[in-house]
Amino acid sequence: MRYTGPKVRLSRRAGVPLTRKAVRYFEQRPYPPGEHGRKTNRRTTGDYGLRLMEKQKLRWYYDVSERQLRRYWDLAVRKSGASGAELVTLLESRLASVVLRAGLAPSIYAARQYINHGHIAVDGRKVDIPSYLVKPGQVITVRERSRRMQPFVAAAEGVHADERIAPYLSVDHADLRITMTSRPEREQISIPVDEQLVVEFYSR
Repeated sequence: MRYTGPKVRLSRRAGVPLTRKAVRYFEQRPYPPGEHGRKTNRRTTGDYGLRLMEKQKLRWYYDVSERQLRRYWDLAVRKSGASGAELVTLLESRLASVVLRAGLAPSIYAARQYINHGHIAVDGRKVDIPSYLVKPGQVITVRERSRRMQPFVAAAEGVHADERIAPYLSVDHADLRITMTSRPEREQISIPVDEQLVVEFYSR
C-alpha cells in the first residue's frame, strides 16, 4: 500500500527531506518522528536496516507502492544496463515524475492528483494513470478545459519550476507543454537515494 499520512513525517523517518516542502520542516526537526525520535541513533542501524531504509526512501520519493516498486525492479533486471540505474530511469519515466520534473506540479503527490483527475494528456489523449511510462518523443500537455485552474495558471508562470530543467525534457511553461526529448540517464537524475543499496536489498 502507498503511504497516505503526513508527508513530512516520511522525510523525518528517512533522514532526508523528500519534498521541497519538507526542507523547512526537516531543518527544524531533523530527528525521526515519535515519542523517542530524539533518542534514536540512525548510525546503529544494521546492514539490512540500511538497505531496507534506502528502498523505502526510493518508494516514498516517487510515491509508489511496494508492489509497484517490485514490478519496476523486475523490469530493471531484464534490461542490459546496471539494474540500479535502470530502476531509477524507469521511475523517472513515470508520467507523475515527468509532470513534477517539468515544474507543472509542486510535489509528486500533486502531480499524481492532477493525472488522476484527468487534467493531463499525452500526445493529445487524456491519460489518468500516474504510472504511465513516457517514451522519448511523446508530448505531455495540460488539457484545454483545465488550463484556467489556479494550479496550472501558477505552473504557466514557472512557480514550481526548478532552476535547471531536467536535460531529457523540453518544457514550455507558458504553453503548459512538455516533450521528453531523450531517455532519462542516471547521471542526469538527482535523488537522495543510493540505489546500489536498493539493488543489494532486492538481490539478497
